Amino acid sequence: MKILAIESSTRVATCAVMDDDSLLGEHIINDNMTHSVKLMPSVASLMDNLGLQPKDIDIYAAAVGPGSFTGLRIGIASIKAMAHAHKKKTIAIPTMDALAFNIPFADGIIVPMLDARRDRVYCGIYKWVDSKFIVEMEQDVLNIKDLIDLLKKRDEKIIINGDVKEKYEDMLKEELGERVIFSTKAGQMPRASSVAELALIKFSNNESIDYKDLLPEYLRKSQAERQYDEKINKKNE
Repeated sequence: MKILAIESSTRVATCAVMDDDSLLGEHIINDNMTHSVKLMPSVASLMDNLGLQPKDIDIYAAAVGPGSFTGLRIGIASIKAMAHAHKKKTIAIPTMDALAFNIPFADGIIVPMLDARRDRVYCGIYKWVDSKFIVEMEQDVLNIKDLIDLLKKRDEKIIINGDVKEKYEDMLKEELGERVIFSTKAGQMPRASSVAELALIKFSNNESIDYKDLLPEYLRKSQAERQYDEKINKKNE
């Protein structure tokens, strides 16, 4: 069974094809949110290199957020279009789940973080137990200080990946000490191969969905929506 996965929730655009237990190929472009220009050509190039056509894909999967509103719309719309055209099912993978899955069989908890601005982060808490990937806290958007307070209550090593190292490394190490470890550079980026492997697990658990039900999980309002709310609130004051 072949699965095509797309991850476009950050500035990284990545696609992958997996066949049961084998990763057949993966493209990763970290080029400042050029998804509308480069994502589908990457998919086409990957499929050509593998000698595959869209009809050869059995399941289509996408990371559904949180993350960039525009990036998510592009990636999800692409997967929905292909699944609809070829009458195939889809799988939705939370972005934080896929990001944490980049760190296999870790000794400790994995805490993926993406900057949500205004001192907030998209995050979750995960761990490996007997070679199984466990979601200990589902993805959420938290103030960085509130997340640190949660982590202070635990005593495991904390492996962090995502895009927050430059912004929050000093704070995290000051508050949590030597328990904090940052992933390698490759592990920090969202990867479609992680989306694909998690999708295979979901498919085996009969968690595929119709393409119409593949929707983004933003976890917060867009900037335009927030500005509109602020405008309405000022009028009502």
